[in-house]
Amino acid sequence: MEVEIWSDIACPWCYVGKRRFEAALAQFEHRDEVTVTWRSFELDPEAPPEQAGEWTERLAGKYGMTREQAEASQRHMTEVAAAEGLEFRFDRARAGNTFDGHRLVHLAAEQGLQDAMKERLLRAYLSEGELIADADTLVRLGVEVGLPELAVRDLLAGDRFADAVRDEELSAQRHGIAAVPTFLVDRRLGGSGAHPPEALLHLLRQAWESRSPAIVTGGDTCGPDGC
Repeated sequence: MEVEIWSDIACPWCYVGKRRFEAALAQFEHRDEVTVTWRSFELDPEAPPEQAGEWTERLAGKYGMTREQAEASQRHMTEVAAAEGLEFRFDRARAGNTFDGHRLVHLAAEQGLQDAMKERLLRAYLSEGELIADADTLVRLGVEVGLPELAVRDLLAGDRFADAVRDEELSAQRHGIAAVPTFLVDRRLGGSGAHPPEALLHLLRQAWESRSPAIVTGGDTCGPDGC
């Protein structure tokens, strides 16, 4: 059984969703027969390498919030993450383009390190204040998970996997995916949102046991209009 997960490195709910899915998969009776594939999704494909301004100010300006509302939203997100064992540091976050980060995840997949690379990029972005568009940063993070430095440098010097990232984003559009995380099982059953582990476990069991649709909707996501 294949589970495809569309997500973005710059998506807080995607990191929470990853932890919750991992908890669900750990309880799934047939977990050894599940293949998990991370798919590319950019919340802001037109983002510059680094966006100017403080995260709170950008959040307030983009979504028409007051600064107080933006701070409250960040506190809530930080508390949700902490409950999953994650440390979100929006005060450190350096927003920017994630396209090359997605290409790096594809390179890691060739080495059987896709999940490790995805995890490292999410932590770097949301907890450590790393700039994911920076080539030297991506080289360092790739080497940390076991990728050859030369292979990462060659990737970033060219356009390898650029088409693969775009193809996955087009695939998301064809499947009606407009917000992330979105989970799709065997291209038949799925749902969007960082649902609690029990809901994701139900999705896995339904996909295994039945051919009838099992759709999980209404969870927390990040989309072009906000998180």
